[in-house]
Amino acid sequence: MPRVSYVNGLYRPHAEAAVHIEDRGYLFADSVYEVMPVVGGRVRQLDQHLDRLDRSLAALAIGWPVPRRVLPLILAEVVRRNRVTGGIVYLQASRGVAHRNHLFPVDAAPSLVVSAWAQPGPSAKVVEEGAMVVTRADQRWGRVDIKTTGLLPNVLARQSAKESGAQEAWMVDAQGVVTEGAATNAFIVDAFGVLRTHPINPAILGGVTRLNVLELARREGLPVEERAFTLVEAKSAREAFMTGTTIMVVPVVRIDGAPVGDGRPGPVARRLRALCQELRAR
Repeated sequence: MPRVSYVNGLYRPHAEAAVHIEDRGYLFADSVYEVMPVVGGRVRQLDQHLDRLDRSLAALAIGWPVPRRVLPLILAEVVRRNRVTGGIVYLQASRGVAHRNHLFPVDAAPSLVVSAWAQPGPSAKVVEEGAMVVTRADQRWGRVDIKTTGLLPNVLARQSAKESGAQEAWMVDAQGVVTEGAATNAFIVDAFGVLRTHPINPAILGGVTRLNVLELARREGLPVEERAFTLVEAKSAREAFMTGTTIMVVPVVRIDGAPVGDGRPGPVARRLRALCQELRAR
């Protein structure tokens, strides 16, 4: 069945869906986005994603392209028209179409595009055996907490990871601190058994899955600290894993070729993945 996408009020065949060449999302990456999981034909964790969208729009002074109460209807319709039962729905909102000028246009209407597609998630092999990550210098701009489409450093890091035979790149800042992955949040279980991840600040994007994993871990009685860790600590950790909308929880068993712990997925990562699956199925 041909795919269908939504573009500024119209449901269009995906092959014909397009935005204007002077859309500021195209010209300046003056736009934000969200990726939401679809399970059983329904968009899950919707309010959490729309809350983050609200923060991103506000941070860039972009208005809602449609009222918030209307957006879930559009998302659900795109999912329905594409018959997606398991996968993702993607939305992107830009400042709109205007003559190319760095200054904000005074009369542009925000643009909205939405698409959805089936996506199986990580392979059974990666889930069972764990993933490899490499580390790269964090060269992104200083407000990665805003979910903008300006992702070129992330793209280059992820491509570099693939060319190195790894599944992800973890960003390391000038102080040797692991911030996050190119498209994931990074976690370790440190040498003392404490689950740690970088705290929310402008250096990371606060993932919805990250937030849910922290809450699930606390419910399980695990010691949890939102405290940054260094690359040295990551390589000496008991366990490591990464989280994201499309992968949920995936164990990390090697960092820059060196094994983490015993080089196999650990019990904390396996348990949290199972709990995330249960949460999404509700």
